[in-house]
Amino acid sequence: MLNPNTSASMTAEILSAARAAAAAQTEIDCMAPKFGASAIDSAAESYLSAVGVMDTVAALIAEKRFDYHAVVLAGFGEHGKDALQEMLSVPVFDIAECAAHVAHLIGRRFSVVTTLTRSIAPIEDRLLLAGLGAHCVSVRACGLGTAEVDADPTGAVAAIAEEAARAVSEDGADVICLGCAGMAGACAAITAKVGVPAIDGIAAAVALAQAVVGLGLSTSKAGVYAPGPDNPRSHWPLSKALESKALELGE
Repeated sequence: MLNPNTSASMTAEILSAARAAAAAQTEIDCMAPKFGASAIDSAAESYLSAVGVMDTVAALIAEKRFDYHAVVLAGFGEHGKDALQEMLSVPVFDIAECAAHVAHLIGRRFSVVTTLTRSIAPIEDRLLLAGLGAHCVSVRACGLGTAEVDADPTGAVAAIAEEAARAVSEDGADVICLGCAGMAGACAAITAKVGVPAIDGIAAAVALAQAVVGLGLSTSKAGVYAPGPDNPRSHWPLSKALESKALELGE
């Protein structure tokens, strides 16, 4: 489980939500990048976080500590998923896609309730690229930033529920996808308030990861996710290079 932001509190929340959704025999670790953004609310923060995520995985591989059957990227959108699928043979799951896939299984049309308005377009783009956009009737913003949701997930329920109710009554949504990892604990409250199923992407991703691993499947390396070229200009893991440079400079 990879939290793409650097927030220790959100990393702990993600781990708790993932373990709550996991089968008894499933072991889950959760880690965050050494550098990046403490909350991802912009394109710049997303791209920076993607580099941090790739660096984290590259370090595990370089140190021969990568011993996992699957990876879940716990950011609601694309924060390096495609790159991880190039780097790894094990399945890689993004919580946005997983929530949407599960929503499509239990309803015809779903809506996503996310954090800020600026997060709407990247989520729409990700669902479109994943082939799930046709069943998404809306992506709505509750007006709270990622850090605000992280700081007070219980207090955020009212704002999330308000947009979820509008998605059902105005947009015709059958299912609500909670569009931020920090919203994981709000599923039951949103379902109760709105009257339709609410899906937490972390739980959905854990369930799908267990299913895919149980089927003995892995990421196909025949096409777009074939290993990338061994490019000498790519200094991975980046954090190690930075640490070495700091030592050279005496920092």
